[in-house]
Amino acid sequence: MGKASVIPFGPQHPVLPEPIHLDLVVEDEVVLEATPQIGFVHRGLERLVQTKDYNQFIYVAERICGICAFGHSMGYAETVERLMGVEIPKRAEYLRVIWHELSRVHSHILWLGLAADAFGHEALFMHCWRLRERVLDLFEKTTGGRVIFSVVKVGGVHRDIDRGMFDQIIHVLDGIKDEYNQLVATFLTDPSVHNRTAGVGVIPTEKALDLSMVGPFGRASNVPYDVRMLGNGAYGDLSDFQPITSANCDCYARMEVRAAEVPQSIDIIKELVAKIPDGDIDVPVKGNPLAGAEACNVLEQPRGECYYFAKGNGTKNLDRMRMRTPTSQNLAGMAVALKGCDVADVNMIILTIDPCISCTER
Repeated sequence: MGKASVIPFGPQHPVLPEPIHLDLVVEDEVVLEATPQIGFVHRGLERLVQTKDYNQFIYVAERICGICAFGHSMGYAETVERLMGVEIPKRAEYLRVIWHELSRVHSHILWLGLAADAFGHEALFMHCWRLRERVLDLFEKTTGGRVIFSVVKVGGVHRDIDRGMFDQIIHVLDGIKDEYNQLVATFLTDPSVHNRTAGVGVIPTEKALDLSMVGPFGRASNVPYDVRMLGNGAYGDLSDFQPITSANCDCYARMEVRAAEVPQSIDIIKELVAKIPDGDIDVPVKGNPLAGAEACNVLEQPRGECYYFAKGNGTKNLDRMRMRTPTSQNLAGMAVALKGCDVADVNMIILTIDPCISCTER
């Protein structure tokens, strides 16, 4: 037996796309313990509610994370609408969910490309990001932006989508779905991918529940929880929604679950496009949140459940705004998944969790 030593891992690493730092207690080539260290990109965004009014802060909220930008603007707006008792038009609910599911598609395709790059599959990495560009093109045509969209507002949305654009969205998504399924089949059936991930970073279902793991990370440990099941907004009009889970509880299961959610999101978009009602896309919002009024909201971000809390003080500025992001919820599970693994598997385990440190630290 060798002597245990502490190895700093990150925040800069040639494989990891996120500035995450871990202190790894290592004996020989085995990780005995992993302690996450945060604070490298802390920006203090939540404090800006003291200087930005509740309408202005929506543009701050969507800058918490570039990949989850739309979800944060949507989650924040829904929270303030609950705080003020605002009910938005049904068409606006549909438009929000369509854009949100497009965000999930581009986030998961981005993740698959990064995972492929970590395995050395450079061609697959390029193909994934080529498909993701088509989704970003749809965002650009419908919102005017490719990363930050600024299309959500308290009371609805700023822009509508006409039927011709909806037809174009469906045409593009059908093409993406066919190519994506081929790429995923190539990736998940590769022997090197299977050997590096099957049986690695196992977290049993009971442990996942104890750690309150969320998103694909939790569902890959057979936790059948997805906020979309609650039927908030346009999700309540879906004919049938079942969360995608796996009972294998390892890194390979996390890859399978996340890969399967892309076709599922495309099907959700197609169903909502077919059902979207006519009508207004916003309602006028007047006044300020009442002093002492509180509201909370949950939203299924691409990485899992995100919790939002808002408190009013009678002025245009909120008294408090708080987000609990999925990665901050999953850090404990990540530490458990790393315990007992080989040092060579650390980066792969972290990638299958798909952490977002920008969301976590804000």
